[in-house]
Amino acid sequence: MRYSREHKLETHARIIKRASVRLREKGAHGIGVADLMKDAGLTHGGFYAHFDSREALVIEAFAYAMDRSTARWRELVQQIPPEERLPTIVNSYLTKVHRDDPGHGCAVPSLGAEIARESPRTRKAFLAKLEQMMDMLADQIPDVPRKVARKQAMATVASMMGTLVLARIAGSGELSDEILAAGRDAVLERASAPKRPVKKAVARKTGTRPRS
Repeated sequence: MRYSREHKLETHARIIKRASVRLREKGAHGIGVADLMKDAGLTHGGFYAHFDSREALVIEAFAYAMDRSTARWRELVQQIPPEERLPTIVNSYLTKVHRDDPGHGCAVPSLGAEIARESPRTRKAFLAKLEQMMDMLADQIPDVPRKVARKQAMATVASMMGTLVLARIAGSGELSDEILAAGRDAVLERASAPKRPVKKAVARKTGTRPRS
């Protein structure tokens, strides 16, 4: 039986969506192709009609999860003042709900360590999405030069994701809650620190006319 192009695209999207959840729950190597296809309501034999390799599926599933996280951040900050945007993202990220539901959370804490050991193709795809995420976060940091905002965004992403990894390692008890709170406080304290004025370069007086 031949299926329409629309049907194939819908099926492909369903596989990616389900795989993105399962990979975040179980890790990049914690679940096989047969189980991923079964989870999407398909047979193992149909896999190669959609992907040329398991790596291709992992890359697409990871990209889907990253795009969803970035889109969620954009939705969160749409209607709020610029100075409240970064704190809103941080407060929504470092929560018990996010800690306890990796399958529907950010893909970096769930898969980052594994992706770092994958092929150059997979790491390149990972890095592209990570840079998009950091650039989006830099857009939410007002009143500083772009270079400064990007540096702060990098530090914020690293701190948030590192905090979430440690909180998950600690389980769901008191220590885990304390890790979440400490990480959240540290990121927000840095974000609210007074901004240093940008110094303009001043030409030194040497007794000679500046070159044009």
